[in-house]
Amino acid sequence: MKRVTRVMALALALALVFTGCALAKEHEIAVVVKINGIPWFNRLEEGVKKADAEFDDVKAYQQGPSDADPAQQVKIIEDLIAKGVDAICVVPNDAKALEPVFEKARSKGIIVLTHESDKQKGADYDIELIDSKKFGEENFETLAQAMGGKGEFALFVGGLTVPLHNYWANVGLEYVKAKYPEMKLVTDRIPCGESVEESFKKTMELTKTYPNLKGIVGFGSLGPIGAAQALKKKDMKGQIAVVGTVIPSHAAPYLKEGYITHGYLWDPADAGYAMVAVAREILQGKTITDGMEIKDLGAIQLFEDPETKGKVLKFDKILDITAENAESLGF
Repeated sequence: MKRVTRVMALALALALVFTGCALAKEHEIAVVVKINGIPWFNRLEEGVKKADAEFDDVKAYQQGPSDADPAQQVKIIEDLIAKGVDAICVVPNDAKALEPVFEKARSKGIIVLTHESDKQKGADYDIELIDSKKFGEENFETLAQAMGGKGEFALFVGGLTVPLHNYWANVGLEYVKAKYPEMKLVTDRIPCGESVEESFKKTMELTKTYPNLKGIVGFGSLGPIGAAQALKKKDMKGQIAVVGTVIPSHAAPYLKEGYITHGYLWDPADAGYAMVAVAREILQGKTITDGMEIKDLGAIQLFEDPETKGKVLKFDKILDITAENAESLGF
């Protein structure tokens, strides 16, 4: 009887060991965002969690600094390298500041992917949910239409080192210069788009300093929100057009009230999912090719940046956000 009991116990122990092996996550993928805890990156984390739940061989999670500090972001990546993760996916605060730590990660065999940084040096791939040139131009075209093609406007970005915000700004300003010569940027781009409070403050200052201001483009998901709150406080509905990147549910009341004119975005959850899904494909030894299908996202468009020679993956996922559809988009 005792022998039978011992055999059963041994069999149970072995079963638990093999079950544990079967359940173990083969690949650890860390996503490092610009700032943890704000609505945009909370939504992005939903996509990371979806991928973690969907892929049995992947352990995926999100980390980020408490504010948009490039040094904090570098420190998080250094810790992940020391931990020995398999892939690090980053939404950069400062593309240049990350180059050395990306080189270190890749030297240790860690896959490095970025998002919102298509000029990034040192990454294996950059992943975009939109055509960035088209996205920048559409924001400025919508602003121009709202302003009647002339007048003074201001421009918010999340930070002067945020790669994609400044790329949109660059292509948008070039577009306006060529197509709408009567539109005038009143001051240098203002780095406040990741803070409602700063965007509110800057909008209040702009309306005082430039009484003929007719428009604001806000890159950074909180820039248009802060601008709208300032215009509402000053009872300036319809006097200044506000266009830019917003989370639909966050912008919905201001769109309905007329303090935000139009929003553009992609679903951040798609970006979180895409980074993990592509990292997993690479870790499984697959070659990323043009036209390759990624579940729920569609076909990859594969490009090589002519300046950096970096590889850029794009999906066509631009969202138009209006007073009519903002509440129905699901985030």
